[in-house]
Amino acid sequence: MWKNDSLNYIGNNGSSSLTVRLSAFVSALFLSLLCGLFYNAWKYEVERIVLEEGGWQSRIIGEFDQEEIEAVRNYASVKIAVVNEKESKGRETAVDLYFEDYGRVLADTPRIAELAGVLPETAVYNYQLLAMYLIRDSKDTAPRLVFPLFILITALSSFSLIVIIHNAFAVSMNARIHQLGIFSSVGATPGQIRKCLLQEAAVLCAVPLLTGNLLGIAGSMGLTRLSNLLPGSDIAGRHGAAPGYHPLVFVLTWCVTVATIWISAWLPAGKLSRLTPLEAMKNTEEIHLKRRRNSPFLRFLFGVEGELAGNALKAQKKALRTASWSFVLSSLAFTIMQCFFTLSGISTRETYFARYQNVWDIMVTVKDADVASFAETEEIQGLTGAESVVVYQKAAAKRMMTEEEISEEMKGFGGFSHAPDRYVHKADGGWMVNAPIVIMDDQSFWDYCEQIGILPRLDGAVILNRIRDVTNQDFRHPVFLPYIGTQGVVSVLRCADNEEMTAEIPVLSYTDEVPVLREEYATLDYYELVHFMPVSLWKEVGGQIGGTEADLSIRVLGGENVTQEGLHAIQDRIELLIGRTYRLESENRIQEYDSSNRMIQGMMAIFGGFCVLLAMIGIGNVFSNTLGFVRQRKRELARYLSVGLTPGGIRKMFCIEAAVIACRPILLTLPPAVIAVGYMLKMSYVDVGEFLAEAPFVPIAVFMLAVLCDVASAYFLAWRNVRKINLAEALRDDTFI
Repeated sequence: MWKNDSLNYIGNNGSSSLTVRLSAFVSALFLSLLCGLFYNAWKYEVERIVLEEGGWQSRIIGEFDQEEIEAVRNYASVKIAVVNEKESKGRETAVDLYFEDYGRVLADTPRIAELAGVLPETAVYNYQLLAMYLIRDSKDTAPRLVFPLFILITALSSFSLIVIIHNAFAVSMNARIHQLGIFSSVGATPGQIRKCLLQEAAVLCAVPLLTGNLLGIAGSMGLTRLSNLLPGSDIAGRHGAAPGYHPLVFVLTWCVTVATIWISAWLPAGKLSRLTPLEAMKNTEEIHLKRRRNSPFLRFLFGVEGELAGNALKAQKKALRTASWSFVLSSLAFTIMQCFFTLSGISTRETYFARYQNVWDIMVTVKDADVASFAETEEIQGLTGAESVVVYQKAAAKRMMTEEEISEEMKGFGGFSHAPDRYVHKADGGWMVNAPIVIMDDQSFWDYCEQIGILPRLDGAVILNRIRDVTNQDFRHPVFLPYIGTQGVVSVLRCADNEEMTAEIPVLSYTDEVPVLREEYATLDYYELVHFMPVSLWKEVGGQIGGTEADLSIRVLGGENVTQEGLHAIQDRIELLIGRTYRLESENRIQEYDSSNRMIQGMMAIFGGFCVLLAMIGIGNVFSNTLGFVRQRKRELARYLSVGLTPGGIRKMFCIEAAVIACRPILLTLPPAVIAVGYMLKMSYVDVGEFLAEAPFVPIAVFMLAVLCDVASAYFLAWRNVRKINLAEALRDDTFI
């Protein structure tokens, strides 16, 4: 019986059934598409990190024998333990750890370090990779916002879709109250009525859910492939996005959509099954004019029309609450997305323009080359169109810092008390610190001496006498203090692999100015003491300290108002000069900036499109609820007109209701939006004033205005219907129209 009744009702009420089917299809499609894109974005980021940094989760460094390494490999939670030859230096061995369970990395790595006989504090973690699995260490101060943002958008979208489907079912099932009352009067139990309604939900939504999920999967894979064709996809270092889909993503999406449908159908079904036969057959819940003032604030502002508007809104508070929250979620997602991309734009601009605009335009990495034997320096420095060219290479060394040498400013923030053991270790006579050497071609070092105001010489080194205040976590605006207080005329450098090998380096000057290179100093090891020296001096002392890194760098700064074509011409000439002898990798700052901007714009188009779609869904939800709410009040409005309320009074009441419906969600959106943006500002260390100067107030205001117009349009259409009310017919009607 119930099966036949459900099928008959579905067949005879095509419009209502179509609404439910369409809501289920759109919700499944949107959620499946979003989850698929989220998975592919997550997969791409993991692949990028593995390619650039490696797939290890943590690393321990120390002097290990084979027995200790085997003990690490046999640790219960360790999947693989691999000796990293590249990171191993001298007697110290670096062991990369791979765990079965990512959740055990932070807890087990210190224990493994102790097992291997090294201090737990010396362990290194692949924070980028761990962050992609939502594993965060309090010691990691870098902002990692992309993955949490993806999760936030997915969660907001899922909740909004639940709201949409619930509303569709509520409208459809409320239309059957009268019929269900008849069933109840002839003996149907609440359980039978609930079973009937859930059957209808299953019949209506089975095919739309499956179709929507499959199309969402196809759409996510298609958009992933399309991302490889977007402008900026050819940026250096970017690998192609290979579309993928994990079965667990499908299972999760299917379970969420099915659960959403079941909950959306169960709630109104439960409500209808509890109605008495008389209540159901009467089917009247009209709004009555209360004598008691329920809205004193609105009455104070707008008079009796304000009170009537407040009563109407309170009588339908559940429906309006659903509509309001739908809009709150959509506007919140839109606001957060706009602010996120604004912060990304500020960060990108600071990186490529403010920081590097007058530093480098072209960076060429020459593979397997030695600066001491590189003979093409003069030819490259004579290239037309280049304002300056620096050929340099880095080398590792160590240096002893005594208590007397430490500056008073450094002692003020604790000296070496904050220094990790992997960068600084206590030794007889002081502390052993890393002293990286930047070996510059003679002409560039000569120019550097002139830059800092000393007599140019090629028989000594310049020491970068500054250290970052480690108590200041602002990585965008670091505070630098003097490193060395007592300045000697000689610096004793030690080989990084063998501290017994030393070389005495004459010190020409101590300075806080850096040469015009791309290098960032003390970004990881804040306690490193950087030495700059000419290649002539390195040829004399290099054998006493050790070897250089495998590659050398060529920094080119173009002339004033250099164009993209001019930079390409310089790159081509460098390729002709040394490309046949060495393997080269070249970077173009302006090209990278443009490519990065285009890639960000592509991401904005994809994710912004989803936010706009979510917003449109929310706005449509507000519109349908508002318009339906007003149409159900014909009898109430007829009563108001019959007791003397003028059409103008009705219009004023509508305007008040529209203003409250539209403005309340805006006010609810502001606090969480401000908190979210404040958190992003804190994590990214972007200045508040700088953000406010570029904050996306205009698109957010346009969005809010669209909502206002939407609600106003709904009430305008309702007002047109109100003017056509036949008082006699409306007052005789005992049901809603």
